[in-house]
Amino acid sequence: MNPRVLAAALGAAVVIGGAVWLLLPGASRSSQPAIGEPVATAPSTGAAEGGASPTPTPEAPVAGAARAPRRPGGGGAPAAAAPPSEAPAAPAAVAGSLRIDSDVPGAQVFIDRQFVGTTPVTAENVSPGTHQLNVAAEGFDGIARTIEVEAGARDLMVRFKEVRLDLRLPVVHRHRMGACNGTLVATTQGLRYETDDKDDRFAAAFADLEAFQVDYAEKNLRVRVRKGKQYNFTDPGGNADKLFVFHRDVDKARQRLAGGATAATD
Repeated sequence: MNPRVLAAALGAAVVIGGAVWLLLPGASRSSQPAIGEPVATAPSTGAAEGGASPTPTPEAPVAGAARAPRRPGGGGAPAAAAPPSEAPAAPAAVAGSLRIDSDVPGAQVFIDRQFVGTTPVTAENVSPGTHQLNVAAEGFDGIARTIEVEAGARDLMVRFKEVRLDLRLPVVHRHRMGACNGTLVATTQGLRYETDDKDDRFAAAFADLEAFQVDYAEKNLRVRVRKGKQYNFTDPGGNADKLFVFHRDVDKARQRLAGGATAATD
C-alpha cells in the first residue's frame, strides 16, 4: 500500500477513536481546571484525622453586651428584669414652729431659758414635747406658761393686759375650838373656801374682802369677808412659804383688776 494512504488512514482512525471515547458515559475529565476557571473549594468540616467528630467553637461574647439574668434553679429562659424601685416618700415633719405675739409689742420671748427674740417672733425647729415659755415686757409682770409643742406650725398670743388667776391651796381653818380642812380657790371672780363643813364655806368677790393679810412669822393667812366672819388659814404641813406665795399672787391680781385690767376669758 502506498505509505501516504496508510498514514492518512491511521490519522483518521485516531481522530474517530478519540471522539467515540469522549462520547462514552462515565468518562472522567481532567481534574485540573481550565485556565481562568474559578476553583471550587469544598467547605471545611474541621474533622480531625481518624474520623473524630468536630468540636463546635463557642461564639465570642460581644463587648459591652449585658447578659439577661437567669431564673433561680438553672432554667434556660432568662428572668424578667426587676421593675425600678419607687423613690422614697418625703419624711413627715418632726419639728414645731411657734409664732409668738403679744398685746405689748417688743416683749422678750424665752423658750426653755433660751432667748428667741422680741414679739412678734417665730421660733423654728422646736422639738415636740413639753417646753417652758417665758415672756417679759417692761411695766408688766412676766408671764410663764408650760406649753405642749407638736409637729407643724402654731400661733401663740400672750396678753399682758389681761389678768389670769387660777390658784388652789390646801389649808386648815383653825376654829376657836378645833379645825377643819379645805381648799382655798382664787380666780378672777374672787376667793372661795371649799370644805366639807358647810358652815365654813364661803365665796366672795375681791371687793367684798375686808381683810386679806398674811403673817409669815405666825404662818397664818387671815381673811375677813364683809358681813361675814374672819378666817385664819394655815398650811397643813406648817409651810409659811406656800401661804406667802398664794397671798402675793392673789393680791397682785386684785390690784390689777381694781386698776381697770380685764379678766382673761380663756
